Amino acid sequence: MAVQRESTTAHQLVQNALRVLEIVARRGTGVTEDELARRTALPATQLAGLLRMLRREGYVEQITDGAYVTGASLTRLGSAHDRALALRDKLRHTLGGLRDSIGAAVYVSRYVDGEIRVTDFADGPHTPKVNEWVDFRVSAHASAVGKSLLGQLDLDARRDHLSRHKMARLTSRTITSERVLLNNLDAQAATVPVLDLQEYAVGTVCAAVPITAGATVGSLALSLPVEHAHRLREAAETLNRKAAPVLLSLAI
Repeated sequence: MAVQRESTTAHQLVQNALRVLEIVARRGTGVTEDELARRTALPATQLAGLLRMLRREGYVEQITDGAYVTGASLTRLGSAHDRALALRDKLRHTLGGLRDSIGAAVYVSRYVDGEIRVTDFADGPHTPKVNEWVDFRVSAHASAVGKSLLGQLDLDARRDHLSRHKMARLTSRTITSERVLLNNLDAQAATVPVLDLQEYAVGTVCAAVPITAGATVGSLALSLPVEHAHRLREAAETLNRKAAPVLLSLAI
């Protein structure tokens, strides 16, 4: 499997965040914003936004003299006996906040060993998750999650996946032509959310954005009942803008 592309904006933001966290962690007494700016060479406005995100997520804290120190979330991850469990708890907390801010169920998925896997999600009474009436592993051609993941693969990997999973018609809107699907994937900009307008299931619309971390292909998605379809594009753009904290949770 080869990764063809990823969301450069989110990826670069996470790389910058990891650099800031490394600097802060090495200086237990605190690091000022001016020093962080010098050491990272980030523009002031970009660094300020990054620090706001890191404070919100609990990775850094600002002490009385204005300097930044390691936050509670990062401390727990560094000292947790079961680091995997701590990371999962942090990811779930982040997804829950994203669900509430967007007003939609949200999902994290990975492409692992040639198959699609939804690895985590956050839903609620007013934000129901999609009814998986057809296994996501065999419906990549129809779902936003699947198309987002396939879009990050090279052509050979895409064709390999489609050769193993028949492109069945799930609704009247489902694309069943491999040629059309591959052309659509080629035309899809990496920074633009992939949409599913009742292609996977009647009554549900979805959107997904890539959250590739290293060699692992991933996707962050949302779903809405079709009666809220008018909110989809705005919700998808919000999802895209707020993908970085989720990607950071996966990258730490």
